[in-house]
Amino acid sequence: MPEFIREDLSGSRFERVRLIGAEFRAVNLTDVRIRGALVKDATLHGLELCNVDITGELVGVTVNGVDIGPLVEAELDRRYPDRAKMRPTDPAGFRLAWDTVERLWDGTVQRARSVDPALLHESVDGEWSFIETLRHLVFATECWIYRGILGQPAPWHELSLPWDEMPDTPGVPRDRAVRPSLDEVLELRRDRMATVRELVDDLTEEFLAGDTEPVDGVGWPPAGRSFPVRECLLTVLNEEWEHRLYAERDLTALNSGSGSSGTGPTVSA
Repeated sequence: MPEFIREDLSGSRFERVRLIGAEFRAVNLTDVRIRGALVKDATLHGLELCNVDITGELVGVTVNGVDIGPLVEAELDRRYPDRAKMRPTDPAGFRLAWDTVERLWDGTVQRARSVDPALLHESVDGEWSFIETLRHLVFATECWIYRGILGQPAPWHELSLPWDEMPDTPGVPRDRAVRPSLDEVLELRRDRMATVRELVDDLTEEFLAGDTEPVDGVGWPPAGRSFPVRECLLTVLNEEWEHRLYAERDLTALNSGSGSSGTGPTVSA
C-alpha cells in the first residue's frame, strides 16, 4: 500500500475512496470537509478538536471515556419537543408522527415562499439547495414506501434525486442540472406524501409488525431482500425530520445573504 510521509496533500479531493485500515499520524486536518463517510471501529487518540462541526449518527462514540451519543440525543429532544414523535411504536404513533411532519413542512414551505425563487436553487456551503432537498425526499419516499413497502420495482419520477454517494444505477434518475420550480416540485411532493398519509391512516399492528415482500429489479432498497415495515416507515420519518432542519438552516443563511455555492474537498465512503 502507498505511504504518504511528510507530503503536502492540501486541497486534495478523495471521493469513493476506501481507507479501511489506514493509519494517520501527526496529520493536519485544518479546514477539512468530510461528507457521507463511514467511520466505524476507529480509534482517534491525541486529538485536538477545535471549532469542529459534526452532524451525523453517533452510536458508541466515546469522548474522554464518556459515551456522548445518549447525551446528544437527550439534548436534541429537549431542543425539539416534536423530535420524540419521530420514534413511534404503534400505528397511532405513526399517524401522529406524520401529522407532525405535514405541519412542520407546511411552515417551512411557507417560509421558502418568502425567499427569492432563484435562491431556492442556491447551495449553502456545498449542501443541497432547497429544491434539491425536496427532490431527495421524493426519492426517499419512493424507495422505502413505493418500492420497499408497496413493491413497485421502479417508482422513481424523473425529478427524484438520490443521495450523492449512491452509485449510478440504471433506471434511477440523477439530474442535478434541471431547475424545476418550487410549485412543480411541491406538486410531486404532495402526491408522494399523500401515499404515506393513506398508508399510515390504514396501518394496523399486524402489518406494522411484519416484513415487506422482496422487491424485483435494480434500485434501492436492494432487490431480493425483505425489510421490516416498521424500519421502512422510520427511515422515511428520519429523512423528513433531518432534511427539514437542514432546509430551515439553509433558508436562514439565504435570508441573511450568506449563501454560497462553493464546495470544499469531500470524502465519500
